[in-house]
Amino acid sequence: GPSIYQLPHIGNYRTFVFEDILQRYLEYLGYEVKRLLNITDVEDKSLAEAENKKITLKELTDGNIKTFISELKKLKVKIPDHLQRSSLVVDKATEVIEQLLEKGYAYWHTYRGRKNVYFDALKFEGFGKLYGLDMTKWPKKARRFHRDTYSSDRWNRGDFILWHGYKKGDKVYWDTKIGKGRPSWNIQDQAMLLKTFGLEADIWCSGIDSTHRHHDYIIATIEAITGKPVAKYWLHGAHLIFEGEKMAKRKGNIKYPNDLLETDCIWNHIRFFFIYGHYRRKLNFTFKAYTKECDLLKSFRKMIKKLSASNGTQQEYSSQAKKMVNQITAGFEENMNNDLHVKAAFDSVYSTVSSLVKLKEEQKLSMEDSKEALAKLKTIDYVLQTIF
Repeated sequence: GPSIYQLPHIGNYRTFVFEDILQRYLEYLGYEVKRLLNITDVEDKSLAEAENKKITLKELTDGNIKTFISELKKLKVKIPDHLQRSSLVVDKATEVIEQLLEKGYAYWHTYRGRKNVYFDALKFEGFGKLYGLDMTKWPKKARRFHRDTYSSDRWNRGDFILWHGYKKGDKVYWDTKIGKGRPSWNIQDQAMLLKTFGLEADIWCSGIDSTHRHHDYIIATIEAITGKPVAKYWLHGAHLIFEGEKMAKRKGNIKYPNDLLETDCIWNHIRFFFIYGHYRRKLNFTFKAYTKECDLLKSFRKMIKKLSASNGTQQEYSSQAKKMVNQITAGFEENMNNDLHVKAAFDSVYSTVSSLVKLKEEQKLSMEDSKEALAKLKTIDYVLQTIF
């Protein structure tokens, strides 16, 4: 889920849409999916942003969350069963921290007047295993990193913070059983998971940035307590870049969904652009490519209309047509089962529908086959949410 100190940009939404495709495809296959979306609403960045705007933290995050949920709906993302806010599960964060302190994985240390809690990475065997971190380069002497997050994809080779102790003048803090303060970002996902499902999940998804530090922090802190894997599968969506460059405030090239509505395209075209590819491959947004893919979706919808139209002629049974109709589902599933390759799945369906429309124009497609093809396409569109 998002860190809601600012509105999510199109790169963030690409990840949320890929996660929606995963959920919908699992449901398409017959699985019951219970999904948790974590919303980080208290951290260093959100506190600084609220201070800069001279509003309360709640005013900042409430407004951003409202916009976020509204835009998810416009992108036809299923709102997850569970939406957790880190500010509402501080008791669970302290519960996790207490257990880590008791087991000797975490410790207290005072830094600049704050009595903080840190996680000792060297105490956890296998630290960095998701990323494949070379721990032989880890310093033996204790080093500590005090902020919630750090820019860049480098590893901070040292202990990471779990709890920011209270300091006089702090406006946001909780009075808890481990004292006054607030939980670090590094422990908040664990708290939201504990509140919802307990300390385990089947699948954990996020953007590729989380493979540096964050997800290994989660693994270490949870598995240090439970002694078993926190998740069976980890899926990470690749970056979306803009005109060949990573989006950044200093470059002034951060784009939001509304920026894409300035073209002839609408919300479902934005969704289509996000999914028309493979989630683990970097996606370069250019307005030229965006327009091209909008046109591709428009042309596909035109074919659907032709397929739906009644030509007033009842055609005879055709084994060729029947085979093509069955290929709609077969081609879609074959490619989706290949690590959610949506582009290949859509291209397969597009090719099959194009052939069916040609048969219809030659009066070689029965109404029965047309209706069956449309029914299969509607079933597929439960996943894609772009066709009808």
